[in-house]
Amino acid sequence: MCGIAGEIRFDGEPVDVAALSRMNERQQPRGPDGQGLHVSDRFGFGHRRLKIMDLSEAAQQPMFDPALGAGIVFNGAVYNHADLREELEAAGYHFHSTGDTEVLLKAWHAWGPDFVKRLNGMFAFAIWERDSGRVLLGRDRLGIKPLYLAPITGGLRFASSLPALLAAGGIDTAIDPVGLNHYLSLHAIVPPPHTLLRGVRKLAPGSLLQIEADGTSKEHSFWSLSYERDAADEARSFDDWREILLGGLRAAVKRRLVADVPVGALLSGGVDSSLIVGLMAEAGVRDLRTYNVGFEDVGGEKGNEFEYADLVAQRFGTVHERIFVPEAELLNRLPEAIAAMSEPMVSHDCIGFYLLSEAVSRHSKVVQSGQGADEVFGGYHWYPKLQGSTQPVADYLAAFCDRDHAEMRDVVQDRYLTGDVTASFIASRLTAPGASDPVDQALRMDTTVMLVDDPVKRVDNMTMAFGLEARVPFLDHELVELAARIPARHKLAGGGKGILKEAARRVIPSEVIDRPKGYFPVPALKHLRGPVLESVRDALNSQAARERGLFRPAYVQQLLDDPSAHMTPLRGSKLWQLGLLELWLQQHVR
Repeated sequence: MCGIAGEIRFDGEPVDVAALSRMNERQQPRGPDGQGLHVSDRFGFGHRRLKIMDLSEAAQQPMFDPALGAGIVFNGAVYNHADLREELEAAGYHFHSTGDTEVLLKAWHAWGPDFVKRLNGMFAFAIWERDSGRVLLGRDRLGIKPLYLAPITGGLRFASSLPALLAAGGIDTAIDPVGLNHYLSLHAIVPPPHTLLRGVRKLAPGSLLQIEADGTSKEHSFWSLSYERDAADEARSFDDWREILLGGLRAAVKRRLVADVPVGALLSGGVDSSLIVGLMAEAGVRDLRTYNVGFEDVGGEKGNEFEYADLVAQRFGTVHERIFVPEAELLNRLPEAIAAMSEPMVSHDCIGFYLLSEAVSRHSKVVQSGQGADEVFGGYHWYPKLQGSTQPVADYLAAFCDRDHAEMRDVVQDRYLTGDVTASFIASRLTAPGASDPVDQALRMDTTVMLVDDPVKRVDNMTMAFGLEARVPFLDHELVELAARIPARHKLAGGGKGILKEAARRVIPSEVIDRPKGYFPVPALKHLRGPVLESVRDALNSQAARERGLFRPAYVQQLLDDPSAHMTPLRGSKLWQLGLLELWLQQHVR
């Protein structure tokens, strides 16, 4: 896990080394263990290193192989790199390091751009050819690792974080109207290629971007998720699927133990993280470190699940740490969490995840985490509503979207109005080939779009703020493909995630499974009160906000007059969405 950056020139001008250095320095938290720059006439690459695989200097990046005439910068972890190395060695390749980076470079040389189809892991990379001047950018199938792009005069820059691109300068920071409309309607999710800024784009998950020396480029997708099933899949019993799934889960967790440092686990006390801990223990991990965060109880809402995490920790004999965060600390540290966001994220647990990551990073450099299970295995409340739906697009919009297009006209100023881009986007994704059942359509949407730019991005941003690598076994692409073959009725059983819960019952205590789903609200963010409300009020009434002119003053005042009265279908604060965006802009764009 690291940070990568680069500048590619098409106009014959030299690389701006100072700008490249600023990008590298801005990403120091992502890779606190080392750094490097490689600059030639028309391109430059930067890397910040977090030492996880091959701790020696032989794995330092940027990595250039003179014999191949090519180099690489890479962020992520490829879990099957040892198997690929054996295959490449049999083909005559020689290696100077023992990590995964060199394997990617030589796999590209041996197999061409399709080498990505052989990778199991999370990755974002840039590979450059010395003689042709060609550059290949790539991003993993589920978008676990980010890759932001910024066209500049005569060239292109890229980085693992949006703030790194801003640090380089020369970026058009005007608000993108399409990105803004998605942000306000899709629970702060802005799908690729858009971001909130007109001058920054992001590479779509499962995509390659090949850039020629003259600046022409071609992007294509190397992976898509299909929910089509054959007759055997449909006929297979629930019990058979449970055993097949358990095998897939074991493989996904075991793959993510590949490291040259110990691998711990984030243990919330819920089914998903508890199952991961159980499978890690089953795989033979010794002295397994587990971590659980909890907050204050407020207004009758429980702020922690310490007892369930303790139960799992005791069952498997882990070295367990409870991390209790008072509400005052949550609020005091909120500006830091916003500074760590590549894009504004409204989820309440961002700040909790930020503080958890800080505490975990004192003892562990790598952890496994349970994100993705709800999207992949049908754990959200809107999936049953879509069962048998005759109008899945409308039903999905009603269940998930924060605002319809009519309300959007009341929210944003005229120059930021667009057509109903969110409804069009959702319709195109739901009805695309590969999923015909409405529940499957929603699961695919959430797994390949919503998950990428909410929970996955949140985990990457908050953990990497402290040089902590988070691995997400529920997003192993082979496991995701397996889950897509399981009929939706098995996922919706038992109130949701039925097939996963029954597989988990073979591994973890039933007490962890047979209980209500946990949720840790941060009341000051959920209902906006106290210092956070004042910060939001000040931000939205500031001169910077007035000059930016995103929102209609009457709408802002309506929300400020009664913050708790204006909630989204997912029970988020509409005022917090606006306030967070302005707070983020004032931190990063100013």
